[in-house]
Amino acid sequence: MRLVTERMVDVRSACLGFWVGTGSRDETARQAGISHFLEHLLFKGSPTRSARSIAEGIDAVGGDMNAFTTKEYTAFYVRMLGDDLDLGLDILSDIIWSPALRDEEVDSERQVILEEVLAHLDEPADFAQERFADAMFPSHPLGREVLGDPEVIKAVTVDEIRQFLAVHYRPANIVVAAAGQVDHGRIGEGLERRFAGVRGGAAPRRAAPSAAVRPVDVTVRDTEQAHLVLGVRAPARTSPSRYGLALLNHVLGGGVSSRLFQKIREERGLAYSVVSERVGFADSGAFVVSVGTAPDNASAVIDLVVAEFDALASSGITADELARAKSHVVADLLLGLEDSGNRMSRLGAGLLLFDEVLSVDEQLARIDAVTLEEVGRLAAEVLGGRRVLAVVGPPGAGKFVPLG
Repeated sequence: MRLVTERMVDVRSACLGFWVGTGSRDETARQAGISHFLEHLLFKGSPTRSARSIAEGIDAVGGDMNAFTTKEYTAFYVRMLGDDLDLGLDILSDIIWSPALRDEEVDSERQVILEEVLAHLDEPADFAQERFADAMFPSHPLGREVLGDPEVIKAVTVDEIRQFLAVHYRPANIVVAAAGQVDHGRIGEGLERRFAGVRGGAAPRRAAPSAAVRPVDVTVRDTEQAHLVLGVRAPARTSPSRYGLALLNHVLGGGVSSRLFQKIREERGLAYSVVSERVGFADSGAFVVSVGTAPDNASAVIDLVVAEFDALASSGITADELARAKSHVVADLLLGLEDSGNRMSRLGAGLLLFDEVLSVDEQLARIDAVTLEEVGRLAAEVLGGRRVLAVVGPPGAGKFVPLG
C-alpha cells in the first residue's frame, strides 16, 4: 500500500483519503453496479461501529466524510481538524478492512441505490451523458453507467459483494493520501497498526475499447429541452498531450470566453450553458461537448458545435487564445491548492492514476511548454476524428444525421 502526504504549514485542517484502483469498468456485466453499491455499504460500519456511531463521531469533531465511485477508481475521505485526524484514520481503516456488510443493511441500501438510479434516469441531461458513453464505447465497460444495472442491484448477494471486496480492496490496489496538518511518519505508523486486511493484491487487468463508435444515439422523451452531447475519442489519461488537450478544451468550451460559450450563448442566445471537457481513462478517452437547448434550436446548436470542431481541426487556435487558456489553467491549479481537500485529491489521484506526483512547479512548467503548433496538431488529430452525437428530447427536436 502506498502513502503520499503533504504538510500545509498554515492550515489547521487535514484531509485523508483511501483511493482504491477499481471502478465500474472493472466489473463484469453481471456485476454492473457493485463498485458503487460497495461504496455505500462501507459507510454502514464494521462489526464494532454502526453507521450511526460513525456519523455521530464525525459530527462531534465538526468533520466531514464522503466517498465517490468513478469508472476507474473509488475514493473514501474524511476532512477534519488536524488534531482529530486519528479518529478519521480509525474510521476509514475500520470500514475499508473490516466492513460489516450486514444482510439487513445491504437490503435497505439496495433500495436507496435503486432510488438513486431512478433519479439519474429521470434527469435527461444525465441520461444523455449515459447514452453518449454507450455510443462512444459500445460493448465495453467504459460505456456502462457507474451506478450500475438495476437488475444486478436487485439480485446481487452479500457473498458476491464480499468476493468483489476480497479481490479488489487489497493493499497493492490502494493509495492513501493526506494533506494539511499532517505528519507522514505518524500516518504511516497508524496505517500499519490499524491494518486488518489481507496482504497483497494487484491493480485490475483491463482491455482497451476496440469497437467502432456508434455515430448517433437518439432517445425520444417528452422534455422541455433537447439535451445534446457531442464528442470524439481522445488520447488516454497518461498521454503526454494531456496538457495541450486541457488548453484546447478551455478554448473550445471550458470558460466564459470560450468559442462555444460566446457563439452559442452570448451571440445567439441558444443555450443557458454549454461546456466541453476532456475525459481521460487508462487506455482511451473522449473530448465532449454538452448543451441543453430548445428543441427547435437543436439543429442549429449541433451545426455550430460541428463547425467549431471543423474550424479548430483545420486552423488550430490563436496565440491570444493560447495565452488566455494558459493563464486560466494555471490560476485554476493554484487556487485549488489553497484547500486541503483539493491537495489530498491531487496527491491521491496523481499516485494512483499516474504513478507519480508532480510538484506544482513541474506542472506549471509542462503547461507553459505547450506550443501553438502542438495544440493545432492535437486539434486536427482529435477533433477531426469520428464524431458521436447523443440526443435526449422530444420528437422532431432536430435533424439528427450521421456526423461522419
